Amino acid sequence: MKFGVFSMNSDEGLDPLEIAREAEGLGIESVFLPDHSHVPVARRVTYATGDENVKLGQREEFVQSTNDMPRDYYRNRDQLLTLASMAAVTSTLRLGTGICLVVQRDPILLAKEIATLDQLSQGRLLLGVGAGSGWNREEIRNHGTDPRTRMRLIAERMAAMQQIWTNDEAEYHGEFVRFDPIHSWPKPLQKPRPKVFVGGDGPTVLDRVLAFGDGWMPGHHDDMGYFGARVSELQERAAALGRGRMEINVFLAHLDRLDDYEAAGVDRVVVMLPTGSERKILKEVADTAKSF
Repeated sequence: MKFGVFSMNSDEGLDPLEIAREAEGLGIESVFLPDHSHVPVARRVTYATGDENVKLGQREEFVQSTNDMPRDYYRNRDQLLTLASMAAVTSTLRLGTGICLVVQRDPILLAKEIATLDQLSQGRLLLGVGAGSGWNREEIRNHGTDPRTRMRLIAERMAAMQQIWTNDEAEYHGEFVRFDPIHSWPKPLQKPRPKVFVGGDGPTVLDRVLAFGDGWMPGHHDDMGYFGARVSELQERAAALGRGRMEINVFLAHLDRLDDYEAAGVDRVVVMLPTGSERKILKEVADTAKSF
């Protein structure tokens, strides 16, 4: 089982280049960063509520974002620029998007950014992708995306980027993404592209993993029986489609139940680094990794 770390990449925390150098020096395999361009000051859904109890279109009172969520969510640096900087000061550390909000980024530009980062890092990019959750629907809307159609949109943007990464003359004609033949270089160093891990834990997430991913990237599960069943379902469905084994990555807030995750078939655990105590947690992750 591989061990990675997740940093909120806050401008109030440890310098990300120090995190990258220390993680690599300690033998940690990878580092992942989040992707929030901004957080609207007023939102209809609280960070804690998420998608669980609130349906799209339901009217609610606005809440102040600073009252219900950690500061790190609106103090983080740009994801891809920071990963590029981390690549420049390391040589073996894998660099992960955890996750990249594809529904908030132009697919032609994002395809170039990802390919450039993969090429300049010598093929070290791990591409986690997602469509955002219910609590940040105002953030999604500010990018011109309707939250109600975000799942169809991410599928089209991933398909369009695949065309750009694998063809000298790429084109795509869908419901949301449309462009006639284009030239776009560079192409990713990893072929046909970096591994794609689909984030999320909703009822249809496995469909998206199988549609455009190489693996699944959920969060922590209290019910390991349920989690193990979902992993088994994913692997069985992949085999039935003639696909290879899907890689499983899990984001964890703490270093416990690792034996359970390993038994469930998890390939990589990514441990959250609380802002302000990054060095301490980095050492704990490295020491734990040595025992697995």
